Amino acid sequence: MSSILVGYVRKTDNGKMKVSLNTNALKDCTTYTTSDGQQYVVLVMLTSAIQKIINGERAVSTLSQIIEEE
Repeated sequence: MSSILVGYVRKTDNGKMKVSLNTNALKDCTTYTTSDGQQYVVLVMLTSAIQKIINGERAVSTLSQIIEEE
């Protein structure tokens, strides 16, 4: 398995989670289409890393797409 780094997640000063996406990286991601014709990109982030951001133990974490190689 490999992954594509798509962006970063961080907590703002007012307690919200801020997601920053690299639009060029998104173009390289695999998409899927729902029955109504909408296209989506599946991205992942580690819940343990997000919890550390929420707790103030970590400033930022990555947002990626997992590529399952055939």
